[in-house]
Amino acid sequence: MIRSLSILIPTHNHRCAKLVRTLQMQAENVDGLRYEIIVVDDASTDVGAVHANRVVREWSSCRLIELTENIGRSRVRNFLARQAHYTTLLFLDCDVRIVRKDFLLHYLSQEEEEEVAYGGVTILPDEALSHNLRYRYERACLAKFSVERRRVAPYQSFRTTNFRVQREVMLRVPFDEGIESYGYEDVAWGRALQAVEIGIAHTDNPVAVDDFEENSSFLRKTTEAMHTLILLRHEMEEYSQIVALASRLERWHMVGMVRRFYSLVEPLIVRNLEGTAPKVAIFQLFRLGTFLKMARE
Repeated sequence: MIRSLSILIPTHNHRCAKLVRTLQMQAENVDGLRYEIIVVDDASTDVGAVHANRVVREWSSCRLIELTENIGRSRVRNFLARQAHYTTLLFLDCDVRIVRKDFLLHYLSQEEEEEVAYGGVTILPDEALSHNLRYRYERACLAKFSVERRRVAPYQSFRTTNFRVQREVMLRVPFDEGIESYGYEDVAWGRALQAVEIGIAHTDNPVAVDDFEENSSFLRKTTEAMHTLILLRHEMEEYSQIVALASRLERWHMVGMVRRFYSLVEPLIVRNLEGTAPKVAIFQLFRLGTFLKMARE
């Protein structure tokens, strides 16, 4: 049984006080647990979110750090690890909801020898989000989120949404701070762990994604993620289906044909994905087409 825990939450333009409160209440109900919750605001520009999160400072064992300069997803996690006081860390994204009443206890009951443990994510059904692209995409991927599927490819299945890690591991194998744009820093970290033979244990302890941006915003983030993937493509063939498919198209001498086709249909694709009935299959074509287009630039 783990007896001390640092819960670490990076946030940017998101109200996460409810998440912190839920975690604090669970921590207080674990007998003898020494814990801290540290929230780092990565230079948010949403004044309302900044002020709403400041209530965290009033709560026992909770700390809020507000950065004046945005340092990005990799650097902020490394920063949080250095700020932590305890040897076991639990990282959570700011836009998740705790769905299990024994969420913390589940992690605390695991073996300390497990250097990294990933609990997974789930997407709760919500008819009001049926028009939302990210919601539809994440729901379509639910089967891939199952603990059984994740254990088949433990490094490729890792996400930063919800994971426990020993502080010593984070300090020895930090996130790649050279990845400054959005996306794939978690995949790159999984690859780095595999390179030094640090295992990732997969457990059934999910959190629910609780915030789904508008379709146009999700497309912008996806485009930025494809840019990141271009920079990492030579390292990612075994970790990214997009890179693997692009490599096959190159071997088959089909990249030019697919790229030309995509340039013709791109306006129609974007219109569908920004609309009220976005299709997941069309979104997958958007990802591939955007990647191939950027690879030429």
